[in-house]
Amino acid sequence: MIELPVIPEETRKRKPNWLKVKLPVGPEYANVRKLVDTHKLHTICESGNCPNMGECWGAGTATFMILGNVCTRSCTFCAVATGRPTEYDADEPRRVAEAIRLMKVKHAVITSVNRDELKDRGAEIWYQTVVLTKQGSPDTTIETLIPDTKANWDALYRMIDGGQEVVSHNLETVERMYRRVRPQAKYERSLEQLKRIREAGKRTKSGIMLGVGETKEEVFKAMDDLVNHGLMILTLGQYLQPTKMHLDVAEYIHPEMFEMYKEEGLKRGLKYVESGPLVRSSYHAERHVNVPLD
Repeated sequence: MIELPVIPEETRKRKPNWLKVKLPVGPEYANVRKLVDTHKLHTICESGNCPNMGECWGAGTATFMILGNVCTRSCTFCAVATGRPTEYDADEPRRVAEAIRLMKVKHAVITSVNRDELKDRGAEIWYQTVVLTKQGSPDTTIETLIPDTKANWDALYRMIDGGQEVVSHNLETVERMYRRVRPQAKYERSLEQLKRIREAGKRTKSGIMLGVGETKEEVFKAMDDLVNHGLMILTLGQYLQPTKMHLDVAEYIHPEMFEMYKEEGLKRGLKYVESGPLVRSSYHAERHVNVPLD
């Protein structure tokens, strides 16, 4: 039987002090901000209100969001705008690649909104972005955090064929919470997508938010499901409500619980687990590229 730490009841109801972050400051942060603005780029750091933006941008890194900043999905946890996108910029891959070159990024993370209205789900923009980044910055390693392709497997294979070292697709939550958290997604479909990515020879990565109402047994089951579908790398972080219009936080998970989940994930067959209250998909992403493929 797994022994769980005893967490004071009051920490479950109010935002605890371990969730405090520093404001983004410093010359490296200012340089990244200038490049992002100059090249008219979207970053999930800003659109997703990431708590680690100061740390990551201060280190001269950023996660770029391609295919616009309006998503066709209406997930209840996400701060990215929802609607029918109008932006489709065929020159975006070149601009992203050029920004990564100018920033001298050693490891780049690229993500996107869902573009369900596009026949190829935006796969060609994905492919070209990775290829051009590799051409302009051959020593830069790349992780792509890709959306649900709604079982368009041709689109999936095009997305992951550009030469990136890590391919990530977030499960986001446990199976029971899907209808509430990801109403336009399917738990089994995301697992199948991860399985196909692994079968294509890529390092697979996924992320789960905690504190939306899941139980520890449901988290363990999700871990087992992910391992059974070939997952190698898992990130676990605290869900934070972006606005009052979004899903309420059900519980603030104590750091000791995150450590327990990390240990459990490794025991259950995951090769690498990044687990902590402020962990997000791209946090310490440069370490994940070193996970052995075999």
